[in-house]
Amino acid sequence: MAELATLPPLPDAKTKGWEFTDISGLDFDAYDESSAEVTTQGGDGATVIRLADARESHAALLDEYLGSLADADDPFVARNYAAAGDGVLVHVPRGVKLSEPVRIEVPIAASGDAVSWRTLIVLEEGAEAEVWEHWSSPDDEVDALLNSVVELSVGQAATLRYINTQDLSEKSWIFATQRAQVERDGRLDWSALGFGSGRGKVRMETKLAGPGSEARVTGGYAGGPGQHLDYDTTQEHAAPNTISDLAFRGVLAAGSTAVWRGMIKVDPGAQQTDAFQESRNLLLSPEAHADAIPGLEILADDVRCTHAAAIAQVDKDQLFYLTSRGLGEAAAKTLVIEGFLESLVERLAEGPVRDEISAALERRLAEIL
Repeated sequence: MAELATLPPLPDAKTKGWEFTDISGLDFDAYDESSAEVTTQGGDGATVIRLADARESHAALLDEYLGSLADADDPFVARNYAAAGDGVLVHVPRGVKLSEPVRIEVPIAASGDAVSWRTLIVLEEGAEAEVWEHWSSPDDEVDALLNSVVELSVGQAATLRYINTQDLSEKSWIFATQRAQVERDGRLDWSALGFGSGRGKVRMETKLAGPGSEARVTGGYAGGPGQHLDYDTTQEHAAPNTISDLAFRGVLAAGSTAVWRGMIKVDPGAQQTDAFQESRNLLLSPEAHADAIPGLEILADDVRCTHAAAIAQVDKDQLFYLTSRGLGEAAAKTLVIEGFLESLVERLAEGPVRDEISAALERRLAEIL
């Protein structure tokens, strides 16, 4: 890694936002910088290129957008910037509407690797695109570290659907700093699934920067024994007449823990804000644990902001009802869990996104049940 003494110190248990996630065992020096054998697919009409190549061919674009959204003073962002990492640029020119999704596969393949990955997606005015990004490990024995920075720039009246899924080894660390900015009348539909990794934190921040902009954020996670999943979300309304809608669902098996912390921020002058957030967790065992911490920071007076959070175990009455009608206990439990997650799937538009995420949830449930 780069000289760590010059970088901001890592957070500890006293740092705001890190009270529930212990990273005292993290040693960046124990991992060696490595690059992933990334593959991309799709993008007719768009530029989809590795950042290492884009530094020459798209220098002006990178100068304008790369690093414009993520805070360089953040300890994980600073380490990402200091590393000799790589990433991918997706650029959709003004008025271009992609007919097929762009797919990005980022495998974290070997133990001891530290991958500093950056994703920059730029949609110009009136553009429309769907981008799938998947981070994975080939097996559950890979002890590696992924430190990722994702920047999503959605131009005026543009529409971006971004799907980010991770299925890393449960021995790996994940740190992801993801920030989106949506301009006037733009729309962001952001979906995230977290199945893998053992420790770390994923931060998802959305800034509605232009009047009439909208963001819909949908997240799901499923933890198995020994896993700790941490999601930290922010919906920042920086302009009037903006809408945000966030919903997370978590399913936790015995021995797993999770924390979701969500904040709705309404800046001065951001009147007519309409914001909603909720987090619901289903515990499959008394030995599972979840924390849900919603928050509001409102500096305007003509707004509608609401939040909800719930943590519950599988309903015994529902199980009794189903088993009394001939279902086995395991099948009844699976049916209850699928019903809990169905409200998450229904938030997604009909088509490949909904089908693939629904299938991924089914596979993950089969693993942890």
